Amino acid sequence: MSTTPRIAITGAGLGGLVCACVLQQHGVPVTVFERETAPHSRSQGGTLDIHEDTGQAALRAAGLFDQFLALSRPEGQEWRLYDRHATLIRHDRADDDDLTRPEIDRGQLRALLLDSLAPGTVRWGHSVRAVTPLPRGTVRLHHHDGTDEDFDLVIGADGAWSRVRPALSEAQPSYAGVTLVEAHFDDVDHRHPGIARLAGRGTMSAKAGRRSLVLQRNSNGHVRAYINFRGPQDWHAGLDLADTQAVRTRLLAQYQGWHESLLDILRDNEGGFVNRPMFVLPVSHSWRRVPGITLLGDAAHLMPPVGVGANLALLDGAELAQAVIAHSDIDEALDAYEGVMLPRAADNAKTAQQMLTTLMPDSDSDAAAFPDNLWPASTLPDAPAHTG
Repeated sequence: MSTTPRIAITGAGLGGLVCACVLQQHGVPVTVFERETAPHSRSQGGTLDIHEDTGQAALRAAGLFDQFLALSRPEGQEWRLYDRHATLIRHDRADDDDLTRPEIDRGQLRALLLDSLAPGTVRWGHSVRAVTPLPRGTVRLHHHDGTDEDFDLVIGADGAWSRVRPALSEAQPSYAGVTLVEAHFDDVDHRHPGIARLAGRGTMSAKAGRRSLVLQRNSNGHVRAYINFRGPQDWHAGLDLADTQAVRTRLLAQYQGWHESLLDILRDNEGGFVNRPMFVLPVSHSWRRVPGITLLGDAAHLMPPVGVGANLALLDGAELAQAVIAHSDIDEALDAYEGVMLPRAADNAKTAQQMLTTLMPDSDSDAAAFPDNLWPASTLPDAPAHTG
């Protein structure tokens, strides 16, 4: 780029941070605005599998691949599938040197990206209210504190409920018909050996009909549980979500008849439950060009969490930065970036939607592989927690 553009990124998530990192590596200044007040003001979520052709490619572009490998857990790619009677249906083992999709805690990856940036790049506690296109292709960024700043490029990396997206698109996330309820276990190998055995070194899923239970091993003996089911967004109507015992009772009723070792996921968690209804953007979400504004990650293509969202955000961020570096004009850079990103996002969103329908069928008739009534509890003895 022949002149130095003024660039703002809204959101210090993975995609926005890798974009900032690649820009800075090539001498392009950038400011990241983040509503959180500090890097560790809240939990950053669970574990991520970082794929070779997407997330890993982005980390290579940012010069962080070796540091990523040092933190990652290749063994975390292990996966187990159970039926609701805790019978092991499938077990995919992972070699310690398998780098296809090694796992890493989201918080560790975010910290790695933050540490790679020049001090002061991220302006913490700066929430963006909206953006307004201006004449001659510049963009005004409006902060919640009433101040404004003008930029040549504003990148919306601010997630599902992006404040930048309305400048490009009228699309809003809609409920996908599936809810995830999150729970936590600490020091599982000592305090929760049954949970540790189910999770193994990676992820386990137990499935029946339109319901599943998932365990994911994070670093430092931490396991996150996800109680997943298809149903109305207000499944908790009349329930105080802060009342842990009441939520537990409601969930146990939904999973009645499941094996006792699986029900321990609902009974023995530490702390409360976190309700996470799943939202998505339209599969082929796109927009007409507005000079100086673009989106990446969930702000551009929010889709079901089936393993591609974080990877695509990372790749979006790296490729957008590379396009800005390679072109002398912002609009030319956005043409190059969006021309690749939008079709790729549509393809992945379609696949993710199909996977969600397979994992959480829309109707009982579509749940033939794991129907609730395939293994009636009343006719079978208790199955062991593990086989094979």
